[in-house]
Amino acid sequence: MPLLEIQRLSKEFARQGRVVRALDRIDLSVAEGEFLSIVGPSGCGKTTLLHMLGGFVPVDQGAIHLDGRPITGPGPDRGVIFQEYALFPWRTAHGNIVWPLEIKGVAKDERERVAEHYLDLVHLKGFRDHYPAELSGGMKQRVALARVLVLDPRILLMDEPFGALDSQTRELMQEELLEIWSTTRKTVIFITHDIDEAVYLSDRVLVMTARPGRIKEDLRIDLPRPRRLEIKKSPEYAAYRNRIWDLLHVEVIEARRLAQDGAR
Repeated sequence: MPLLEIQRLSKEFARQGRVVRALDRIDLSVAEGEFLSIVGPSGCGKTTLLHMLGGFVPVDQGAIHLDGRPITGPGPDRGVIFQEYALFPWRTAHGNIVWPLEIKGVAKDERERVAEHYLDLVHLKGFRDHYPAELSGGMKQRVALARVLVLDPRILLMDEPFGALDSQTRELMQEELLEIWSTTRKTVIFITHDIDEAVYLSDRVLVMTARPGRIKEDLRIDLPRPRRLEIKKSPEYAAYRNRIWDLLHVEVIEARRLAQDGAR
């Protein structure tokens, strides 16, 4: 049985007196430990899908099952990481990471042990007592990731987590995420607009159509692991990237047309 199973999932919203269909009949299975990225044009329903997986948006048509159980709301079995870091500015890196364990009522000694483990995992032991204002963007995102991991979720849902970072920091964070993933083997659903990022990180890449969002192609990325940035120079990598862009190009044009029609 797959860890995550989505069956005939559709979603509609009422906007300005009309019904907009955001997702249309999505079928998807994700195995435990798999790294899946989703790319598509703006407005194709990628974030809506992630929010439904997180339990923040209700399922109206179709079904989502995690570990064989239907998703009916948010839960600790899903760790969600957004582009915004959402850290508490009055808490240190350590304080932010340990906060979910405090809420859960974990004993202090155990909280400290777990927090120290994840500070080490995200390479922030030396910044344990720094506040978010004293950390770089990449460091803040690593704190956010550690704060999610302390609850040991079954799956990580990541919505363009590196979108606000500069290109150099983004590439370093991609390497660090792969290192963390290889250690934890968490199942990851990763939303991105960046084709290079999707190819570099993933076991599979889903390409979505313009609204209403459907799965246009489910592409397996057969590049060797562990991956290093040098693989981006290989012809195999370039072939995957070009294939995904060919699939996306027509959808990006269609999404632009839909946006222009909606503005009239």
